[in-house]
This record gives sequence, structure tokens and C-alpha cells, in this order.
Amino acid sequence: HSSIPDGASLMDAVKAQRPTCLLGLSTVKDVFTEEIVREVASYTDRPIIMPMSNPTSKSECTPEQAYTWTDGRAIVATGSPFTAVTLKDGRTLYPSQCNNMYVFPGIGLAASVAGVKNITDKMLYVAAVACAEAMSEAEIADGRTFPAIQRIRDVSHLVACAVIEEALEKDLTTKIPKDITSEGLKDLVARKMYFPQYVPLVDPRNH
Repeated sequence: HSSIPDGASLMDAVKAQRPTCLLGLSTVKDVFTEEIVREVASYTDRPIIMPMSNPTSKSECTPEQAYTWTDGRAIVATGSPFTAVTLKDGRTLYPSQCNNMYVFPGIGLAASVAGVKNITDKMLYVAAVACAEAMSEAEIADGRTFPAIQRIRDVSHLVACAVIEEALEKDLTTKIPKDITSEGLKDLVARKMYFPQYVPLVDPRNH
């Protein structure tokens, strides 16, 4: 930014721009210091702190630090997996690992089921929105920024339906009726989902 001189520190940039979000892509461990995080947190009630670098040895800060330095107000997502954090007030928060695995299965499912001609930017956008809308109130209260991984199949179904609806609107499908209803689409996608259930290779009666 033109108001930030060359060689300025991260703190200089924070004070100049007053951001409410820190997105860490630096691979520099601990670059999000307590002073910097507290400064960002002073500009908003819910600061967004996302140390995205991985592995954990290169994370800009830990979720525990982000929560502690913001008195539990931070919205946290990380590039590496971290365990839950219990705060002094007794709350336990679960930082989500920010990963494209939450949308890619659904996007691929949509492309396969509907014969989508090409994946557009808008399809990626509606996939992200569907993922966000899949969040439950309980998950939000737990500090998650993504649905629990145990619900990935349900999330993938929602993402796939959203992507197909966008593809239908833009006439980019080749394998499903243009006039399919919303309920019909949900049923079709559910029936096309793969379940990894395998037939035993050895007949148990022979043992």
C-alpha cells in the first residue's frame, strides 16, 4: 500500500491500515506476536486470525495464542491441524483447519452427476457459500469456522446441489433435465454418492 513505506514492519502496516483480519501465508513462525494480535483485536469485536502456514512449526501463531490474546473473541482457522483450546473462562473452542477438502468432493460430485461443461468462478463461490451455510449454531458457538469433519458427506451433498443449480442456471449441464426440481436434484445427488462398502474377498464359510 502506498501509505506503507518499504521495509516497514508488520506492526507498522497494522497501525497504518487498521485491519480486522490477519491472514498468515508467510511460513514465518510466530510472526503474529501478542502485540500485533492485540492491536488488530482493538479495531473490532471479532478479529479474524488465520495462521495458514504449515506445517505447525511454521505457523504464524497458535490458536491458543490467538484466543488468549483476544480474550476468546478471535475467529480462528489454521493451515495445520490443532487441538481444541480451553480458555480461562471454561469455554472450549475448536479451531478449524482451513482446507479445500470441504468443497472439492462436492464440486467433483456435481461435475460428475450433471455433466458440467466447465467449472466457473461463480460455481466456486456458491460452493463456499453452501459450505458456510452448512454450519450449525452449535458449531459456531464452539468456535469452528468449518463444519465438523464428521459431517463431510452432508456438506458435500449441499455443495454439489448448489454447484449444479448454478450450472443449470447458466446452461452448463449435459446429463440432467433442465426442469429438475430442487427436491428431485437433492434426491438424485444423494443416490449418486459413493459409499465405500466392500464385499469380503474371502468366503467366511471357508474358515
